[in-house]
Formats: sequence, C-alpha cells, structure tokens
Amino acid sequence: MSGKIRKEEALEYHSMGRPGKIEVTITKPCETQRDLSLAYTPGVAHPCLEIADDPDKAFVYTAKGNLVAVVS
Repeated sequence: MSGKIRKEEALEYHSMGRPGKIEVTITKPCETQRDLSLAYTPGVAHPCLEIADDPDKAFVYTAKGNLVAVVS
C-alpha cells in the first residue's frame, strides 16, 4: 500500500458509481414460467431433499462454495 489512506479519498471511493461493492446477479436462465418453477417452487424441493440426505451436496446445488465473509 502506498501511503496513508485519507478520509476524503476513502469517501470518494465508496460514493463513486453505483453504491456498494458487491453485486448479486442471476446465474441460471429465468425467462419463462418453467424456469421460475425450476428455480423456486416446486423445483427447489429436489435439491433441498438431496442436501438433507447429503449436506456436502450444498456445494453442488447452492452458492455455498462461492461465498466469503467480510469482517471489519
């Protein structure tokens, strides 16, 4: 890091462009009623049942393996 972070610099960085630093975007097709049914009810029940039988499948069927925690 080069030099001390100034308050003004930090405030400018956090206020520029769209608010926030993380964005959530869709990763599956969601254009038809069928897509929505697969993504939500009733389609989501099948992955839930698979995960209940084998918790490691959460890494296959959810974003669990693609998440991080930010602690400040």
